[in-house]
Amino acid sequence: MHSQLGFSYDTLNNSYAAGCAALSVGGPLLIPFALKFGRRPIYVLSTACQLALAIWSAKISTVGDLMATNTLNCLFGALAECIVQMTVADVFFVHQRGRMNSMFCWAMTIGSSMLPMIAGYIARDHGWRWVWWLMTIAFAIMLPVYLFCFEESSYSGSYDGMTVVELRDDSAGDTKLNTLGPIGTAVDSNPAKFAITNEERRADDVKIDHTIPSRTYMQRLALWSPAPGPFSIFFRHSYQPLVVFAKIPAVFYMCLVYTILNATVTVKATILAQLMPQPPYNFDPAQVGLMSLASFIGTTLGLIICGPLSDWIILYLAKKNRGIYEPEMRLWVMAAFVPFVPAGLLMSGFGLANGSSWLVIVFGSGLLAFGNAPISSISLTYLTDSYTGVS
Repeated sequence: MHSQLGFSYDTLNNSYAAGCAALSVGGPLLIPFALKFGRRPIYVLSTACQLALAIWSAKISTVGDLMATNTLNCLFGALAECIVQMTVADVFFVHQRGRMNSMFCWAMTIGSSMLPMIAGYIARDHGWRWVWWLMTIAFAIMLPVYLFCFEESSYSGSYDGMTVVELRDDSAGDTKLNTLGPIGTAVDSNPAKFAITNEERRADDVKIDHTIPSRTYMQRLALWSPAPGPFSIFFRHSYQPLVVFAKIPAVFYMCLVYTILNATVTVKATILAQLMPQPPYNFDPAQVGLMSLASFIGTTLGLIICGPLSDWIILYLAKKNRGIYEPEMRLWVMAAFVPFVPAGLLMSGFGLANGSSWLVIVFGSGLLAFGNAPISSISLTYLTDSYTGVS
């Protein structure tokens, strides 16, 4: 683009920044629709829009095209950063989420590290526009997959036959806790326990009506599944992320962690793309793309260790804690990977500043990715476990 369309490096960096800004607002703008109408229509919408934008990106010729495609692409692509976590929370148990989120982060890394390598060869041998034509083909394949194979993962259960049971401290005369229990169930009112007794937890208390038919294929693939409740809730979801961000310290802290880690990836990507084609390296597009292979290897190794380890450690610590699981138990795993982030940044940064061998920069990139991906995965999993309803 720099040589063929005359786009300056400042313009290219600004377009990248515009995309990052769109990534930051895409979630709060579009996730309320996923909460109200279901996950499925948002996956379909995002894929359809990115298919159209991939075609536009392959045909860009002006700076306006560049800014618009980057911004809109990231606006709709931003859904991947949060809607996948919602789907993981919908489908998987707590002790499986570490592995599932690690798989998600690994898949994201394929996009950010392996595909630039492939794109480098395509740009060198066939021209950079073919990078976007191949993305067009990929989205054209994925759209019918979402339309005909991807079922809705959210479920709005009814509370038929249930009632709110108030647990009271008889000595104080005030309500201590509200919970849902079967009508007519006796609830332990001991203020020290506030729990349903083991006798009342018997499996035969749950009655399943096997006469209710399964939903048909067309019902399961309905384009949307509106959640019950007034539409005013939709507008509350639009501003609720900012309220949660400001009022819950754990959310603020994990967002800060995730932001810093995203910044390291963003800065490294733009700097390598700008500096590696220049002396003393003089890399062609394919060689610049190969630089991302280190990030892929580092991320893969980190997540292979992190995912199963974080799920194992929460089971181990929960057993030691009398069977009570606390989301903070995952954070011990995060600490082990923290030193690799500054080590990788310093090695890559000083290597570029001093004109060191490309091997130094590659090794630093691998160290950074090895520390980066597990921390990102644990951050997302911790928030999903702690605040599943507002993920």
